Amino acid sequence: MSAERDKLAEVRLDEGSLAPASPNLEQERRIALFDLLESNSFAVPGQDRGPYTLELGMHDGRLALRIISADGQGVITHIVSLSPVRKLIKDYFLICESYYAAIRNAPPAQIEAIDMGRRGLHNEAADVLMRALDGKVALDHETARRLFTLICALQARG
Repeated sequence: MSAERDKLAEVRLDEGSLAPASPNLEQERRIALFDLLESNSFAVPGQDRGPYTLELGMHDGRLALRIISADGQGVITHIVSLSPVRKLIKDYFLICESYYAAIRNAPPAQIEAIDMGRRGLHNEAADVLMRALDGKVALDHETARRLFTLICALQARG
């Protein structure tokens, strides 16, 4: 295994799975995709066929992760229950609404407090996501944080 190969080279969101998003949520989606591709750690246990392409979508209410090798061959598809992160997704949308409302007219201290809460929720969600994918995909905490944002993008109701 090598750092050059244990990463994502491309991430695709299934357009059919994407819910309509507000401009703010669309911006979150774009930033998460950009950040994820700039820096990530992503490996498939027992495989050394990266860098990988990850296709994220929904399948019967569950998260579908289709992993494709550097040579374009399908490596594996995992269908993962969203139950462990469903409450965190709901909380994420609530805190994002508060954050976007606050940046319009709240004092900086209040915006910072909301943003700290948002970061804390992201950290918790990353930990839950890493546990849910344990044995299926090896990823670092920052990669899991960004994947959580993209999973939320699939759930967003603008």
